[in-house]
Amino acid sequence: MIHTQVRYEYGGDEFVFVQLSEEMSLESNFKGMAITRELKERNLPGIVDICPSNASYMVRIDPEVLHPDELIQVLQEIEQQVAGLDQITISSRLVDVPVLFEDPWTHEAVMRFRDRHQDPGSTDLEYSARVNGYESKEAFIDAITSSPFLVSMIGFVPGLPWCFQMVAREKQIEVPKYVRPRTFTPERTFGFGGAFAVIYPVQGAGGYQMYGIAPAPIYQKEQTLPDFQDSIVFPKQGDIFRYRSVTRDEYDEIRRQVEDGTFVYRKKDFSFTPKEVLEDPDSFSEMVLRRLYHD
Repeated sequence: MIHTQVRYEYGGDEFVFVQLSEEMSLESNFKGMAITRELKERNLPGIVDICPSNASYMVRIDPEVLHPDELIQVLQEIEQQVAGLDQITISSRLVDVPVLFEDPWTHEAVMRFRDRHQDPGSTDLEYSARVNGYESKEAFIDAITSSPFLVSMIGFVPGLPWCFQMVAREKQIEVPKYVRPRTFTPERTFGFGGAFAVIYPVQGAGGYQMYGIAPAPIYQKEQTLPDFQDSIVFPKQGDIFRYRSVTRDEYDEIRRQVEDGTFVYRKKDFSFTPKEVLEDPDSFSEMVLRRLYHD
């Protein structure tokens, strides 16, 4: 059973931290999204920054303008306003995100760091498929690509999307992180840790299981591609990503488009209600895929 007692805490003089749930769920993330978006729209004097997370959020304030207790009163009011999620509509984007599974670059990193893994005798994909009860890595990949993911937050490093699959709770994929972190993860690695899928925006350390690589960036400081004209970061909280398995030929073609500056993500603006997802996630998933690829 999910613990849903909301907890309000001070973070020094300038921060208010709110924990909506002790564990991640679609309900708690939708509620946090609704609260922080409403707070942003109110444009209260004294609010410096709003940082939504998976099952919590934090607000930075200027305490000389807005007292933390006053902010907490406002947040509790908004919490009651969105309590049932019945009147909430989330403006979002549907995005096709290509992934080359079992690519040579992440595979090399997978094999280099087997001494830091729970099961040195298998690959990350093989291990993850087994602990989730799938008969093969192909069936496991199909489970990842058959239903969309909600971008529940952006963080860890700039642009990294934490993505929670929009399926019934009993179908959630979960995998542990490496026993000891790696010192190297290729740029654009598609990985999984806990119940979250991610794409590493840049090369660096990491501890998530590595399954493949995305041909297109999610972070581009040069902002030369059309999708990055307004921001160096592509993902937005509330986006719905469909991770799609591609061949090496398609991967190479997308890389060519990225390098010559013509690549554009396949995406569509989309609005939905939490009720649609929570009441029938399978039907919602089918509708999302139909809207993204056929409508």
